[in-house]
Amino acid sequence: MNASDNSNHAIKGSCLCGAVVYEIYPPFSKFAHCHCARCRKASGAAHATNIYLEPPQLKWLSGREDVARFELPTARSFARWFCLHCGSAVPRLSRSGRTVVVPAGSLDEDPREMPRARIFCESETSWACRGDDITRYAEYPDWW
Repeated sequence: MNASDNSNHAIKGSCLCGAVVYEIYPPFSKFAHCHCARCRKASGAAHATNIYLEPPQLKWLSGREDVARFELPTARSFARWFCLHCGSAVPRLSRSGRTVVVPAGSLDEDPREMPRARIFCESETSWACRGDDITRYAEYPDWW
C-alpha cells in the first residue's frame, strides 16, 4: 500500500498551528499505547499512542521543511519529530528508515481502528487510564 494506491482512504493529520500537514494510508502494521518513561516525557501524558506504517504509506502535503528532529543520544531508537513553529509531534521515520511512527493525536480524522496493544506496562504510572480490554505487555510483545 502506498500514497498512490487509491483503494484505501487517506487519513489527514497536522500539527497544532497547521504548518505541517500529511496523509497516511492504511493498513497499519501496529497501533499501540506506549507507557515507557521516554514516551511519557515526550508526550506529556500517561502514554503515547502511535501508529506504525511503512514509509510509502506517509505523504507530506505541506510543511515538511518545518519539521525538526530530536534524537535521544542515550537511546538506540528513540527520536521525536516536531513542528518548528508550534512544537507539536508529527510523524517520524525510524533510524532504520523502515518504519514511520505517527503520533495518533496528530490525526485530524478518525483512524477507523483502535489500538491493539499497551506496551511497556511495567513502566506504567499509577495515574494512567485503565479499564479497557486492550492486551497489555510488560515490554515489546513477541510479534513486535
